[in-house]
Amino acid sequence: PLVQHSHPAHQSIMSSKNHHPNHDHNNHHFETIDSLSDIVDKYDGFILDQFGVMHNGAHALQGAADCVSALAAAGKKLIILSNSSSASEATIAKLPKLGFEAVDFVDAVTSGEEASRFIKETYQNKKALFFTWKTPKTPSPFSFVEKCGDIALVEDVEEADFLLFHGVDVIRGPGPDGVATETDMGDFFTTGDFTKLDIILKKAAEKKLVALCANPDFISIQPDGSQANMPGKIEARYKELGGSTIAFGKPHKEHFQACVERLGLPKERVVHVGDSLHHDVKGANDAGIDSVFVTSGVHCDEVGGKFGILPSTEKLNALFDEHDEFPTYATSLFKL
Repeated sequence: PLVQHSHPAHQSIMSSKNHHPNHDHNNHHFETIDSLSDIVDKYDGFILDQFGVMHNGAHALQGAADCVSALAAAGKKLIILSNSSSASEATIAKLPKLGFEAVDFVDAVTSGEEASRFIKETYQNKKALFFTWKTPKTPSPFSFVEKCGDIALVEDVEEADFLLFHGVDVIRGPGPDGVATETDMGDFFTTGDFTKLDIILKKAAEKKLVALCANPDFISIQPDGSQANMPGKIEARYKELGGSTIAFGKPHKEHFQACVERLGLPKERVVHVGDSLHHDVKGANDAGIDSVFVTSGVHCDEVGGKFGILPSTEKLNALFDEHDEFPTYATSLFKL
């Protein structure tokens, strides 16, 4: 399974071999590019992050839909790699509403898909305390539970065998939408306030329950530009409290390797496009894959940038140095 455990022994050591001939990811070197047009001939496959690169959850970002169409028309193979708790088929099915053609993509690899597969293999006939999104939500959290096989949802941490971090709004009981109870977890999504969550997390840590995280992202940029808090922050908090966790998705390098395998291309001809240094660039570096860092995403404010405007090389150098992750290229937007 494509999982990232919270134990140091599972952190990968990167090899510098088989990298793009012009770029060694161990060196603090990157190129700024105006658009994907500058590098499109170097690659046959593109691994695309969703949020902050392709769209903002409501609609395609500037230039992104045209970029996807043009890459597909040029015979490039495209695959989505997303820290989304949605299943792969639900991710592909949602693309037209966001302004993209589903047929342009080979597949989607999501952290939710890998999490549900792991649960089906490892946690059957167990009881889960299910942290998720409040209804209505598309796709419904109930569809995720169904993909997990034979698990039961409980409403009390004292009854649970494990925790499942899928969303951050509510703890959901058994049954489909309209039947399942939903216990509100406060305004963590907008404020990051752990007051209600901590009470439950501390009890779970005392019980030594393992927490599975189906979306390890810390923050998400909303359509209005605000930052929202995601399940990865709850997972990190649980670790702080002494809990044991297993997270699925980026930056785990097997996630990137799975994309390369599904593209059917040598990794030297594949590039990853993402906006997170922690998840996208780190994962690509660990997997020995070239990367394009999009500056108008989650790090936009941190680097002192404006949407659609590429920050200075000096500012980018400082950002990459601070996080100790250097991409192959940096550009303002996913566009041609």
